[in-house]
Amino acid sequence: MESRENNYAGVFATPLGFGKRPAVVVIDFILAYTTPGEPLFAQGVVEAVQASVPLLAAARAAQVPIIYTKVLYHPSGHDGGLFVRKVPVLRTMVEGEPMTEIVPELPPQPDDLVIVKNYPSAFFGTSLASTLHARGIDTLVLIGCSTSGCVRATAVDSIQHGYNVVVPRECVGDRHDGPHDANLFDINAKYGDVLGRAEVEAYFAGLDPQR
Repeated sequence: MESRENNYAGVFATPLGFGKRPAVVVIDFILAYTTPGEPLFAQGVVEAVQASVPLLAAARAAQVPIIYTKVLYHPSGHDGGLFVRKVPVLRTMVEGEPMTEIVPELPPQPDDLVIVKNYPSAFFGTSLASTLHARGIDTLVLIGCSTSGCVRATAVDSIQHGYNVVVPRECVGDRHDGPHDANLFDINAKYGDVLGRAEVEAYFAGLDPQR
């Protein structure tokens, strides 16, 4: 049987590269995914959090804007629509629930924005697009979880909004290698560039400080 790489070759996976004004979007790196025993716990997310520590340090050193997302719902769940019916565990993500907090390994700094979202894409129903436009951003580096859910949804919306999309493969995670690998392949084929973390950090280091 023909490999997926050969099947896609020459049709998909054209590299888009980096722009000049990037931002990092940290997607839902919250305690619910990194705390053993929690329903959403995923070892792949734990590993992605660890890999993201030096990447965010490199972004901060280059003065790259960093925007976090987290998920919160009204106790009624009405603002989650059918999504919380499809994934009922999300109903636990309400104000005051400790598992909704961003992981301590990647704490937001005073200048970082934290956007609350109710659906998979960081763009849907949020101020993200307006914020990025106002800052002249042309490239989004997406890290977070899960690869097959909110990362993929945000990647799709990112390219649809006209942004170069970069996903450092070590810095995204999922609960199973199958969906994780398949979605990285698909993101790289159609929506952005899936690269090694070192290449993204080198890009940050080479940015023009006067950009």
